[in-house]
Amino acid sequence: MRRPALLLVLPLLLTAACAATDAGTADGPRGPTRGAEAFEQRAAQVAEAWRPGPDWRTGYVPLEGPTLLTGDPGFTPDTEAAFRAGWYRAAVPIPPTRVGGEIRFPDGRLTLPLVSAAEAYRQLDQGDPLPCPGRPKRPGRPTPGGPTVEPGPDGWDTSSTQTACLALTVTAVTFGAVPVRTSRGAAQVPAWLFTIKELAVPVARLAVAPTAVTPVPEATAPARPLPDGLVAAQDLAAVDDARLTVRLGVGACDTGITPLVWERPDVVVVGGRVTRATGECIALLKLEPVTVTLAAPLGTRPVLDVSTGAPLSIAPR
Repeated sequence: MRRPALLLVLPLLLTAACAATDAGTADGPRGPTRGAEAFEQRAAQVAEAWRPGPDWRTGYVPLEGPTLLTGDPGFTPDTEAAFRAGWYRAAVPIPPTRVGGEIRFPDGRLTLPLVSAAEAYRQLDQGDPLPCPGRPKRPGRPTPGGPTVEPGPDGWDTSSTQTACLALTVTAVTFGAVPVRTSRGAAQVPAWLFTIKELAVPVARLAVAPTAVTPVPEATAPARPLPDGLVAAQDLAAVDDARLTVRLGVGACDTGITPLVWERPDVVVVGGRVTRATGECIALLKLEPVTVTLAAPLGTRPVLDVSTGAPLSIAPR
C-alpha cells in the first residue's frame, strides 16, 4: 500500500494543461526509458560538480536540525503543534553551567565548544502560544475567566483550525548524546535532553555552539533546467544502511511516481520520474515518500538532489 503523501500548502491556482511525459516527440519516445536516461545524464553532471571542500571530511557539518526527538513522542494535535512552533515553559531551573564534550564520528573524534543548558533552552523556546478564546491553555484546565467549554469523548476538541494553546512543560534537563547524521556519517553529538511532561520522550537540543557548526556547502546545479518528467528530491525521511526513504516534490495530479537513484563509490544522486497530468490541475506541491535500495550501504556518502545538486538533510523529527 502506498504511503500517504504529505502536502505543502501553496496557493490553490489552476494551471494550464501539461503534456504527458510518455506522449512522444519528433525526436523519439519520451517514456520511462527516455526518462531514466535523462536522469542518469543529469545525475552524472551533478556528481561531477560536487566539490564540498576539506571541512566536509574534517569538521562538523550536521545534516539534520538542532532540535530532535529521541523516540516516539506520542503526539496529540496540540502537542505536535507546540513542538513544531517551539512553545515551551520551564517548571524547573535551567542550569547556566557549561560542560565539556566531544563529537564521536565513525572516523574519529572532535572536541568543540558547547553551549550551556540555559543557552540551549533559549534556542529551543520560541515564545508562548497565542491565546485561544474558549479553549484551555493546558488540557483539562479551562481558561480563567473565559467561557466554559465541554470536552468531547476523547478530551478537549482539537479539530478547530485555531492555533493550539498548549505550551510544552520542561520538568527536567540532563546532558547526554544523540545520533545525528553528518557529512562524516552517523555521529554521537552532545545534546541537552529536556524532559517534557506532555511527551513520552525527551526533546534533544544539540549542544554544539553555533559558531562551531560548519554550514552545508553551496551546490552547483547543472546549467539546464530539470528535464520534463523528472522531479526533485526535497529531503531524506530516513536512512537505514542501504535503504533510503526520500521525499520527492511532485504535482498534485502527477501519476506513475517512480524513485530514481544513481550511485558511485563517493556519492549518491536521487530524484524521481512522474507522468504529468493533462488538463487543469490544482497548483499544489506534494511531498511523496519513496524508498530506494542502494547497491551498498550509504556510509559517509552524500545524497544529492538531481535538480539542484544540493546534499539532502534529514527531515525535521
